[in-house]
Amino acid sequence: MAKQAIGMIECKGLICLMEAADAALKAADVSMTGWEKIGSGLVTGFFTGDVAAVKAAIEAGAESAGQIGEVV
Repeated sequence: MAKQAIGMIECKGLICLMEAADAALKAADVSMTGWEKIGSGLVTGFFTGDVAAVKAAIEAGAESAGQIGEVV
């Protein structure tokens, strides 16, 4: 059984997080378990899956979100 991991992407603005989530979910076999408002416009998305898939998804999501907004 593959090891399970959780990854997070934190962005300024919900639209930026939606872009990140779209790219992350398309890039690898991961699930988005939810998102949380942090405050001051910051939002964080949570992704789960095996270690390699989560790493690939987070990298793809952060790169995509960075093109339209700010990734923290």
